[in-house]
Amino acid sequence: MRSLFSVEMMRSAFMALFFIAALPAFAQQDMRFDKEPLIIQTAAGKMLHFTVEIAATGDQRAYGLMFRKSMAENAGMIFDFGVSRRVTMWMENTVLPLDMLFADDRGVITHIKEDATPYSRDIIDSMGEVRYVVEVNAGVARKLNIRPGDRLVSATITKKAK
Repeated sequence: MRSLFSVEMMRSAFMALFFIAALPAFAQQDMRFDKEPLIIQTAAGKMLHFTVEIAATGDQRAYGLMFRKSMAENAGMIFDFGVSRRVTMWMENTVLPLDMLFADDRGVITHIKEDATPYSRDIIDSMGEVRYVVEVNAGVARKLNIRPGDRLVSATITKKAK
């Protein structure tokens, strides 16, 4: 009887470990994001086109791009914080290195954090009040010469600016 109990305990422990290891995959499947086009208008007059997922709810902002293993070059995520405020972010459970574009309530980029380190718990500060953060693949800001003062244009920003 005792060996049967041990086998059952081991089976339960194995199943618990399986579910803990599989949790990120299950969690990612449950979180849904709407998408929209986003344009970055540079000071040099370029129009850079992206398709971004919208993180507008608290749960969506908390989850963000965690556990993603790849993202298209012209893709990203826009975080809408609802009001302008100082924002802090981190990269825990985020596999992809990212550039973060911090923007005010008009969509003007005020600060850029390039090459945020995957899995890091280091705080990434907006360095002032912002309403939006756009995350894109690391290196995109440098490659496309995106700078503070450039402007984000999307339906999320346009409807909030009115």
